[in-house]
Amino acid sequence: MALETTAETPAPLRQISQLLDGYVARLGAVWVEAEIASLTRRQGICFLTLRDLEAKISIEAKCHVSVLDASPAPITEGSRVVVHAKPAFYAPRGSLSLDLREIRPQGEGELLAQLERRKQLLAAEGLFDPRLKKRLPVLPRGIGLITGRNSAAERDVLQNARLRWPDVHFVVRHALMQGNDSARDVMAALTELSADVSVDLIVIARGGGSIEDLLPFSDEGLIRAVHACAIPVVSAIGHEPDTPILDLVADLRASTPTDAAKRIVPDVREELAGIAMMRERASLSMRSMLERELRGIADLRSRPVLARPATLVEAEESRLHDVRDRARRSLGHRLDRASDEIGHHLARVRGLSPLATLERGYGVAQLPDGTVITSVAQVATDTELTIRVVDGTIHARALSTETSLTTEETDHD
Repeated sequence: MALETTAETPAPLRQISQLLDGYVARLGAVWVEAEIASLTRRQGICFLTLRDLEAKISIEAKCHVSVLDASPAPITEGSRVVVHAKPAFYAPRGSLSLDLREIRPQGEGELLAQLERRKQLLAAEGLFDPRLKKRLPVLPRGIGLITGRNSAAERDVLQNARLRWPDVHFVVRHALMQGNDSARDVMAALTELSADVSVDLIVIARGGGSIEDLLPFSDEGLIRAVHACAIPVVSAIGHEPDTPILDLVADLRASTPTDAAKRIVPDVREELAGIAMMRERASLSMRSMLERELRGIADLRSRPVLARPATLVEAEESRLHDVRDRARRSLGHRLDRASDEIGHHLARVRGLSPLATLERGYGVAQLPDGTVITSVAQVATDTELTIRVVDGTIHARALSTETSLTTEETDHD
């Protein structure tokens, strides 16, 4: 029912606010298509301004950060979106806003969301694993180039590569670089070049464009074909900000076709300069080594042992003579001491020898059997005796025997 008011019976402002709040609350949640004019993210909550796609109409909105983060594609200012929102009227300020419950990107945003999901699925299979990347040859024998016919990308790659290395050899295969049949054409050219034994590197090049223009280079079939290719593949699609999925699976990603030309072949001038530098360094190193060895030889030759080699022999000869003289002196001293000891022993032996006693006038009487006579009792009358003196033997016969006692024995008896 309409509220009846007059100038005499006006309705209070609070009643009008309450009625507006009730009207808005009965509207319920709605799906709204709009463009994000502004976006402010704070801790736990986001504040947005939604603008109509055609009319100059905008409305404030807010949502929890989790709603924004749940979007399959990044949401930024200028994004076209469809939101599920509940209208809300804030009575204290009399403002109308939308409480957002879900945000879905549309147009380019939706396309980016689809590509993101495809990228995540392929990454989960390991197609983008850096360990699977193949190393590019330093100087390719032949380079396969897949690009559009008479395109700027083809001219950029060929001209810049030949400026760097004039003898570079290209095998060019033209294919559609845009449209529904583009991915199939590129895969056919890739198969043909990978079977060519003269090609050991393949470049896929295209100029910049919109997301829709570059969509064929995120085709799943093309991505799997590049992953299975046995030859290294370089992706040179679009400009620096463009990132089709082909960039992730390729063995090398070049930011532009010109950048690809600079990275697939070396610069002949830089290589010649490098060779000259290495030659100079090798020459300096060799001269330094020779000078060092010559100084070492000079030092060796200046040593006394090499300047006069006989010095060492003479020193050893002198030492040998000293040792020999000491040995001789030591041996002479020992022989002298031994000779003295023998003389002493000889004198003692001579002093104890019976011959020495015989020389003093004594003799040794013996029986015929050689027994030395030490007592009269051993000799009978007419016994033949042998008396040994210092210079010979006397043969005698005993006429008689008598006992002669010493003074000590006589006194004892």
